[in-house]
Amino acid sequence: QVQLVESGGGLVQAGGSLRLSCAASGRTFSTYTMGWFRQAPGKERDFVAAISWSRGGTLYADSAKGRFTISRDNAKNTAYLQMNSLKPEDTAVYYCAAAQYLTVQAMAIMKEGFGSWGQGTQVTVSS
Repeated sequence: QVQLVESGGGLVQAGGSLRLSCAASGRTFSTYTMGWFRQAPGKERDFVAAISWSRGGTLYADSAKGRFTISRDNAKNTAYLQMNSLKPEDTAVYYCAAAQYLTVQAMAIMKEGFGSWGQGTQVTVSS
């Protein structure tokens, strides 16, 4: 298992941008599929985006398509989520997740208790 630490959250106005980072421990980062999830108050944790360990294939939730971009830098053991054109409904705690050799489709339905999860970073979008 890897340890994950998210950063980059904050308060931003609607239409603004943020870039979240997820730093992972360990020397096998390149074998982990990485994902971003978010949880708004009183709601379930939802999938946002994933990037594969193999060839960097990506998958996005409909709410993220065209506005968010997931990427990774294996040399830095870090995954990123670039969020543009932010909306108030994007307000949530954003969590990074990792699982070894997982497909992006499987990452999209991954639940807590499987894989590794970070502690989350708060994103607040004001109108």
